[in-house]
Amino acid sequence: MLKDTDRNRRKNTKGTIRARKDYHPLFSILDIIVTIISFFLAYFLTNLINTQYFTFTKEYVIMLLLIVPTWAIILQTSNLTAIPRTRSYISMFFNFVNFSSIGFILLLLYKHIFGLSVFSHYVIISFSIINLISLYVFRILTYRVFKYFRSTGHNIHNVIIFADDKSEKFIDMIMEHKEWGFRILMIITNSEKIANKYSSRIRTFPDKINLKSLLDIDIVDEVIYSISHIDNEKLRTLIELCDEVGVTFRLQSELSPMSVTNAHLTHFENIPFLTFMNTPKNSFALAWKSFTEFWISFFIIFLLSPIMLLIVILIKITSRGPVIFKQERVGLRGRKFYIYKFRTMIQNAEDLKNELLEQNESDGPTFKIKKDPRITSVGRFLRKTGLDELPQLFNVLRGEMSLIGPRPPLPEEVEKYERWQLRRLSVKPGITCTWQIIPNRNEVLFDKWMRLDIQYIENWSIKKDILLFLKTIKTVFVGSGH
Repeated sequence: MLKDTDRNRRKNTKGTIRARKDYHPLFSILDIIVTIISFFLAYFLTNLINTQYFTFTKEYVIMLLLIVPTWAIILQTSNLTAIPRTRSYISMFFNFVNFSSIGFILLLLYKHIFGLSVFSHYVIISFSIINLISLYVFRILTYRVFKYFRSTGHNIHNVIIFADDKSEKFIDMIMEHKEWGFRILMIITNSEKIANKYSSRIRTFPDKINLKSLLDIDIVDEVIYSISHIDNEKLRTLIELCDEVGVTFRLQSELSPMSVTNAHLTHFENIPFLTFMNTPKNSFALAWKSFTEFWISFFIIFLLSPIMLLIVILIKITSRGPVIFKQERVGLRGRKFYIYKFRTMIQNAEDLKNELLEQNESDGPTFKIKKDPRITSVGRFLRKTGLDELPQLFNVLRGEMSLIGPRPPLPEEVEKYERWQLRRLSVKPGITCTWQIIPNRNEVLFDKWMRLDIQYIENWSIKKDILLFLKTIKTVFVGSGH
């Protein structure tokens, strides 16, 4: 996990792309390993009763093969692989009790549906109990580790709070519980009590300030509305502003007079909030995307390592300069990180850019020349096939990028974005997306490129990611993407 070192201004920000991510593919694997160990432990403990009766037959192997995918699916769909920020140990325990109860019923059904007559009911009971305890203890340990890292400034959510006199307790709670990983960027309030208490430590502004400008300037992950008397029209405007750029909006649910379809209930400890998100929010699908992309990237690096070595040699012997080109890009919510590519241009390409600005063929803030004189002979082939992007698989392993998602822009490009285009930054950037697989993509107008990315975000699904991934592979072999 990387440390979030973002500063107050978007253009000067450096940070980790993991700020909104409380899930890691490793936890799914570890949960399954814990489950498998629980299964064998249950068998051996039960086997102590009667060695002959509890013989490990093929039925036990069949049941274990049924348990592994079933547990993986249930854990993901019930969101138990996520590491919570504010949930209490008791609520976590009852969530695992519910999970174990469902699992227990499924095991009984499997036993009778698949005719596993030799498989003992005692093993099912002991496994359910051992698995419940072991998974809960494991989750508590990981929860404590995450709480420690959050308390030291890692995995941070930047929030803006709309507050009144009654919000003091909530603000104190956020500030006190550093392990939740929330940093209050600013408080917007007309309350003198709140302003006097917090203005020396937190930027405080009156309610008339323009939230739109704040969202454009600062890195904001969430806006929290904790005001007792609600102006329905103002509230709707705030939700729309957050929705426009993909910022999460939270509203204390008992205060809400609104009926909305894109909200779900969340809690800050025991305080209920309606949370509005206009980014993909299917927890199982997103967890599966993160899990599969991590391992797909790992295996692609392993399988293509000979090709990557060959590319390194070709770049080294055909032109001077480093093999890897490192460049600062903008990711989730404006956080900056370094992207890695195989160098496709001459060593002083960035210095020559100003001399070529008049030849820019892009209609937006991006810089594109179809026959860029700075590109090397090897680089032209790498760009045409997309092989120059292979080092970005390490960005995926680091959690800074996805395999599929909007391409990460340059900081100077983001500064020229129109407001609606900032929505591209509401999800993790990717190595490839819709624009990447279009033939002669550099001829696509900038506005269409941006709309393709927004369309991807609004209509995201695992099926669409798979199709884009397969089309990207086709682009690599056909060489039609440049």
